[in-house]
Amino acid sequence: MEKRRLGRSALKFQPIGLGGVVFGWTIGEAMSHRLLDAFVDAGFSLVETAESYTFWAPGSKWGESEMLIGSWLKNNPGKRDRLLIATKCTVLSRAGLRASVESSLARLNTDYIDLFQSHRDDRDVPLEETLSAYGELIKEGKIRYIGASNYDAPRLAEAARIASGKGLPQYQSLQPHYNLLERPLFEDALEEECLRQELGVIPYYPLAAGFLTGKYRSEGDFGKSARGASQTVRKYVNDRGFGVLEALDAAARKHNTSNATVALAWLLHRKSITAPIVSATNLNQLRELLAAPQLKLDEGSLIALDEASSA
Repeated sequence: MEKRRLGRSALKFQPIGLGGVVFGWTIGEAMSHRLLDAFVDAGFSLVETAESYTFWAPGSKWGESEMLIGSWLKNNPGKRDRLLIATKCTVLSRAGLRASVESSLARLNTDYIDLFQSHRDDRDVPLEETLSAYGELIKEGKIRYIGASNYDAPRLAEAARIASGKGLPQYQSLQPHYNLLERPLFEDALEEECLRQELGVIPYYPLAAGFLTGKYRSEGDFGKSARGASQTVRKYVNDRGFGVLEALDAAARKHNTSNATVALAWLLHRKSITAPIVSATNLNQLRELLAAPQLKLDEGSLIALDEASSA
């Protein structure tokens, strides 16, 4: 399987990342560890999480996802070199960044983080302060590269200008919200800025919180999962959403695969995308998601998906 490079960094990996957002939320330690085993044993390596995952879940706490990855690493110390860990912080001041990195390192049971990302832009903290703090942490060997999440095009451009002018580390990636039903959030100015800077792009919610798998087709389906009960999924239950599902259904039948695999393959055919971040709650789901890099969609299916999703 061909590996892709993240931006201009030395990080190369197979083009699917495993999201840890479900670790400690909809699945516990045992299944989290089984998924990590299967993911790495299948030849994949990028695992994505955040310090805030999964504080919102009943009985969970701040850093729960990182801790479950850390307990897996403790049980599998020989697999650290086969893993690329990406995590995110919420406070972008110099002191806040240092505290976040130290806490994440402890929870993850590792002495370095491959990709450390600013979870959301904070316009109250000067970009120079954030980037210079990252520079210090990189020199100390605690993080290797930095990325941004949920930044807009002007702020990405400003961060690049400051980094270049001050000799500070540059963001190597963007983690945006992007899928067949959320195209305007990324396409045009933001995608163009990523291409201009040669940033890696690792989108989250590539399956629209599960809607693009086809499991939510009526009101009665919303009880199938924790995400199904949220407005995140319900907002897609309309003519446009069902039109995209019809195009996915047709492509899946043509290629003898699942809607989820097709939706990810559509993302991967775009020049700007490095690897979508996916989450799974069981091994069968994971197998479907990991099949996406091998699926080459025909031109007719790509056109149908583009037309349905741009309506």
